[in-house]
Amino acid sequence: MARKWWTLVVVCAATFMLLLDVTIVVVALPDIEHALGASFSQLQWVTDAYALALASLLLTSGSISDKFGRRRIFSIGLVIFTLGSLLCGVAQDPTMLIVSRALQGIGGAMLFATSLALLAATFHGRERGLAFGAWGAVTGIATALAPILGGVLTTGITWRAIFLVNLPIGIVALYLTLRMVDESRSPHARRIDWPGVLTFTAGLLVGVYGLTEAGQRSWTDGLVLGCFAAAAVLLVAFVIVELRVAQPMFDLGLLRIPTFGGGLIAAFTMNGSLFAMLLYLVLYLQNSLGFSALETGLRLLVMSGCTMIFATIAGRLSEHMPVRWLIGPGLVLVGGGLFAMAGLEAGSSWTHLIPGLVIAGIGSGLVNPPLAATAVGVVPVHRSGMASGINTTFRQIGIAVGIAVYGSLFSSRMTSSMHDNLTGGIHAAYADGLNLLFWVSGVVAVLGGVCALVMIRSKDFVPHGPAPVVDDEPEQVPAG
Repeated sequence: MARKWWTLVVVCAATFMLLLDVTIVVVALPDIEHALGASFSQLQWVTDAYALALASLLLTSGSISDKFGRRRIFSIGLVIFTLGSLLCGVAQDPTMLIVSRALQGIGGAMLFATSLALLAATFHGRERGLAFGAWGAVTGIATALAPILGGVLTTGITWRAIFLVNLPIGIVALYLTLRMVDESRSPHARRIDWPGVLTFTAGLLVGVYGLTEAGQRSWTDGLVLGCFAAAAVLLVAFVIVELRVAQPMFDLGLLRIPTFGGGLIAAFTMNGSLFAMLLYLVLYLQNSLGFSALETGLRLLVMSGCTMIFATIAGRLSEHMPVRWLIGPGLVLVGGGLFAMAGLEAGSSWTHLIPGLVIAGIGSGLVNPPLAATAVGVVPVHRSGMASGINTTFRQIGIAVGIAVYGSLFSSRMTSSMHDNLTGGIHAAYADGLNLLFWVSGVVAVLGGVCALVMIRSKDFVPHGPAPVVDDEPEQVPAG
C-alpha cells in the first residue's frame, strides 16, 4: 500500500479514538461513580475536563503544527493521548481520573488540529475528496458507536477498558506515523497567540467551574458569583487581545459573516442540548431504571442508528438544497425529540423515551453533515483551517457548558422535589429533575434552529473546492 494511504489509515484511526472518548465515557459513569466513590460534580468533570482541554487548545495546536511540523505535533499528540488513556485506566480516585481526562483532551486537541492538515498535505485533486470523505465517515461512525462500545467494554470487562483499549491503537498509530507519514509545515505559519490562549482557557475553566458549583452551593454563593465575574473579565480581555494582536487565534472579523455566526450558534446548541443531555439520560437509565452499561448502550442505538441513517441522507441533500433547510429544521427536530422525552414519572419505562430518541436522532443526522460547511464554505481557502477549528471549538464548549448548567439545574430540582414530595422517593425526584432538563435543552435546540434559519444564507458561501485546511502549500519533508 502506498505511503499516502497509510497516512489516511493513521489519521482516521487517531480521529476515531479521540472522538470516541468524547462520549464513550458517558455510559461508564455510573460504574466509575461506584468504583471510585465519585460525587455528582466530579462525574460532570470527568466529561468536562476532556471537552474543555480540547476546546481550549484546538486552535493553538493548529498554529503550533504549522510552525513546527504537523507530523511532529500529531506524534506528540498521540503520545500525550495514549499516556492520558493509560493514566485514566489505572486511576485510583476521581481527581486522578479528571486530571488524566484533561491530559487526554490536550493530546486530542493536537490530533484533531493536525488530522485534516496532514490529509490536505498528502492528497490532492480527486483523491483529497476521497480522503476527506473517509475521514468524515469515521467521525460519524465514532460518534454513533461510542455508547454501544462503551457498554460492551464496561459490562464485558470493566470501565477501565474504555481507556486501556486506546493503548494498542495509540502505539501502532505512533509507529506508523513515524515510519509512513511525511512531515509538512506552512512556510508562512501564524505566530502563536499566547495571550489569547491564556485568557480564553482561563475564562472557560473558571466559568464552567462556577456553573458546576452553583448546583452544589447556590447561584448566589460568593464563590459562584466570583467565578462568573472572573470569567466575564477574562473573556472580555480575550476579545480585547484578539482585536489588537496582528495574528489572533480567533479572527473576530469572521463573526461579521452571518452564516459563520449562525453555524457557531448551531454547533454550540447542537452539542449543548442533545449531547450534553446524554450524561443525565445515561445516569437515569442505569441508576434509576437499573440497566447495565451494555443495556444502556443498546437502548441508545435507537437514537444513534437514526442519526447514521439520516446523516447519509443529509450528506446527499446538502448538494441540492440550502444547508439552512437541513440545519434549522434538524435542530428543531432535536428540540422536539427532547420535549417528547419529558413527562417521566417514578414508574415510567424506558419505552417512554423511544419516540423522542427517534425524533432527536433524525434531527441530529440532518444537522451534523452540513454544519462544517457553514464554517469552511464562507471563507477564502487560506482561512478555512481557522474557521473549521473555531466551529469545532464551539461544539466542545457546548458540551462543557451544557453539562455544567444542566448539572446545577438537576441538583437544584432534585433537592426541591425531595422536599416537596417526601413520599415519592428518589426515583420521583430523579424523574422530575430530568423532565426539567428535557424542557431546557429542548428550548436551547429550538432557539439554535431558529437562529440557523435566520442567519445562514446561501449568498455568503464562496466558490472553492473541497474544504482545505492549510494556509499555504505545505513544505514537505520525507519521513525518516
